[in-house]
Amino acid sequence: MKSPPRIAITMGDPAGVGPEVCLDLLADVHVATLCTPIVFGDEAVLRKCAETTGKPFSASVISRSELESCQAPSVYHIASLPMEEFVPGEISPLTGKAGYDYIVEAIDRALDGSVSGVATAPINKEALRSAGIQHPGHTEIFAERTKADRACMMLTSEILTCSFVTVHVGYHEVPELLSIERILEVIDLTRAAMGKIRMKEPKLVVCGLNPHAGEHGLFGNNEEERIIIPAIEKARAAGADIEGPLPPDTAFLEWRRKETDAFICMYHDQGHIPLKALAFDKAINTTLGLPIIRTSVDHGTALDIAWQGKANPSSLIEAVTLAARLSL
Repeated sequence: MKSPPRIAITMGDPAGVGPEVCLDLLADVHVATLCTPIVFGDEAVLRKCAETTGKPFSASVISRSELESCQAPSVYHIASLPMEEFVPGEISPLTGKAGYDYIVEAIDRALDGSVSGVATAPINKEALRSAGIQHPGHTEIFAERTKADRACMMLTSEILTCSFVTVHVGYHEVPELLSIERILEVIDLTRAAMGKIRMKEPKLVVCGLNPHAGEHGLFGNNEEERIIIPAIEKARAAGADIEGPLPPDTAFLEWRRKETDAFICMYHDQGHIPLKALAFDKAINTTLGLPIIRTSVDHGTALDIAWQGKANPSSLIEAVTLAARLSL
């Protein structure tokens, strides 16, 4: 009988809600039936968080030599944070570096086959930058570390799924980053992923960049006509069931969501706003195009409620569940 997949869960920024939702995950009986969850983080941080919040911490603590034989919920100890200088709920270069170290170790262990996939708790972009790490987020770290030729972010939930052509950039940068090739790449990655998840040819919708999808050139710089429409036509010629570009303000109406498997969005907030409004606790962030499986929560570090026992672990549980499912 095949053993359940080992899923690495990066603890995220220690100052945020990552440690407490990881403690909840390790104690979740249902998750343990789907996979072997292994939190990549600092044992001392988790113990201190358990003590502060009153959450249980009964998982085994393992080292690298024990990783490949691990068959029970565990903590893979990575000592990266000087506890005497650590303050929960505060942005710090120390926690930014620690969060990054957990991610890198998990990626490397996925690449060498020690774990079947990676699910990530939230990191803080400001802490990351203060630690001298230039990557704006998880997606870019994973793409570079795995040397992926192409990659994109996809947020998925039962209600709504969105993939993104651009992500962590300023709005003024978006038009210059759009190209027929990049949009087609995101369409292809989304089509393949949703085909696997839905077990059928997915119905895709592409959003326009500008208000009213440009209104035939009245708004914007003809991005729809020059870039987005040609990409859609190429995808359709390759067999995709695809529609667009649709005006972003009406693309996510309920009737259209019900008949659409995934939306291709041109920039971060175009898809994040409707997704977080409709499925904040249930949405999962996954990076498509990588040689390894990577899923994530769809929320931030929530420093204002961190280490108070208030954080909802639902998104992390959903992310680990999907990683386990994709690993089979």
